[in-house]
Amino acid sequence: MKNRYLNSMVPTFVLRHYKKTKYLGLLLLLVALVYSFIMNSAWMVLCYGLALFLFGMQCIEEGLHNTAGGTLERVMAKSTATPAKGFLFGIFSTFLLQSTTLVSLLTIAFLSTGMITLSGGLAVILGTNLGATSGAWLLALAGQSVSLSPAAVPMLVVGVFIGFLDKRLKFFGQALVGIALIFLGIDSIKDGFGAFANIELNSIEASGISQVLLFTLIGFLLTCVLQSSHATLILILAALAAGQITLTQGFAIALGSNLGSSFTTALVGMLSSDRNGQRLALAHLIYNWVTALLALILWVPLTYTVAWAAKIAGMSSPLLQLALFHTLFNVLGVSVFWGIQQQFIEKLKVFLPDKRPKKQLPDDSEAVLPRHLHKNMLKATDTAISAVSQETQHLTTLALEVICHAIYVPNAELYRPAGRLTDPKLPLKLDVQTIYEWQIKPLYSEILNFTSKIDVNHNGKLQKKLTEAHIAAFHVVEIVKQSKHLQKNMHQFLSNPDAEVYRDYMALRQSLFEMLLSFNAVRSLFQPSKELDKESYAKLIEEKQLALINFIENSEEAHLPHTQVLDKLRENQIDKMQASSLINDMNYVRRIKTGLSEILISLDNSQFR
Repeated sequence: MKNRYLNSMVPTFVLRHYKKTKYLGLLLLLVALVYSFIMNSAWMVLCYGLALFLFGMQCIEEGLHNTAGGTLERVMAKSTATPAKGFLFGIFSTFLLQSTTLVSLLTIAFLSTGMITLSGGLAVILGTNLGATSGAWLLALAGQSVSLSPAAVPMLVVGVFIGFLDKRLKFFGQALVGIALIFLGIDSIKDGFGAFANIELNSIEASGISQVLLFTLIGFLLTCVLQSSHATLILILAALAAGQITLTQGFAIALGSNLGSSFTTALVGMLSSDRNGQRLALAHLIYNWVTALLALILWVPLTYTVAWAAKIAGMSSPLLQLALFHTLFNVLGVSVFWGIQQQFIEKLKVFLPDKRPKKQLPDDSEAVLPRHLHKNMLKATDTAISAVSQETQHLTTLALEVICHAIYVPNAELYRPAGRLTDPKLPLKLDVQTIYEWQIKPLYSEILNFTSKIDVNHNGKLQKKLTEAHIAAFHVVEIVKQSKHLQKNMHQFLSNPDAEVYRDYMALRQSLFEMLLSFNAVRSLFQPSKELDKESYAKLIEEKQLALINFIENSEEAHLPHTQVLDKLRENQIDKMQASSLINDMNYVRRIKTGLSEILISLDNSQFR
């Protein structure tokens, strides 16, 4: 008893003191950092430059994202139709954004919402790795002996000035400020390393493969800490220019930076994506680690190739040779994986198979968590809205199962090809209210919370799509509330087969269940078809929706008209309480049917808009 009490108390204690411990640790780290600045001014200059560089990258990322709005997202969705297009898009977007992590996370987010295919996403990942080499070339060309501060200061002033002049150009100015901060950061990092001229990492007593592995590990850890392979590259280039590391050590650190960037991206993707997103995150990790392994195996031929090419091209600078090495081993990885993309995808699907539960609704004691709402989706507006649409579909599926629960039909019947209606199994439970509180309401709240964080940038089209998804989710919750009221009398009269209104409630149950089957059948058509182009498929969906809506509007309010219920009451076949209950429940069914119609009208399907 004592052990059980202690076990129950430990998680509570940990949760209660976690934040305090976290903030205390951050405070101690901050104090130690400030103390180190006081003790060594050169170290402070180095950290200052690194901070400017990282913050500049963040400004560029946010500025370009907000300036482009949904343009980048729409281009990305259209640019992955073939592996070649996806590959070129990966190169270009990484060159533009100078962030493999951002492009990779956007790709995973798009894949999770179904806007691109897994093969298209893999091609983009291959392109991002080759596009990342552009950053190494730019840094090598700009960071040798040229001071970038004279160009950075005017850019900084103009960027800030633009932000105050025009609200629409504010984010362009933010991107300009980011570039200026990166330039200033590069100069500060060079100055910081120059003050450490007496520290020579090339004096470390390690040679051969042990030296390569050691500095590869340093590059990996450095990138994991900085969360940016570009930041690691600028540190390598500065250290190399200052003569503090050898060219071979620089090669190894660059190799490790690739491993570090894929590790952090894969970690985020695996923890915050659906199955396809997890597959792509794993593919990114496998690609970079296999490429690194091949580079280590072919280390001697690669380094000799760099030396030979540098001699032919007259590249005496070790910085340019480092950029060349970075390009060569990424080209090596792309050439190996390009021809086996489909086989690679099939292996990923075997290793991470689809999860297709027979029913969405878990036990009453379990809360339902969002399946498509992940933090990284908010990086792209179109992707975030598509995620809301998909989560609303998830909520709708749960609602259909709750309604089945309310009329005592097993949830599995919704997914059978025949969709037959079975008799209710006694004893019946009155539990829709509990399910609503535990599962429908929390998921609806998560949808509202997520949508509140989406920035549509005053875009009327995106705002309309988001509003449609909101309306659909609202109607989903409303039909569940109607089913809560409906279950009360279903429970009472279906529990007693001898009741006068038993057959009437069986007919009411049959009518509603058939409507759920029809509704579910149309929803199944929302999946992309490989046999039809998007325009033809969208037309087919529209025709099916209109047919179902017309069927709902023209259907009877229930199995029996109100007049026949009154006739039964007049002939004393049922009493007045039974008649009142039956008419009320017929109205609940009518409202559920109307709600289903409204959901089909309002539910956003971003794949076809």
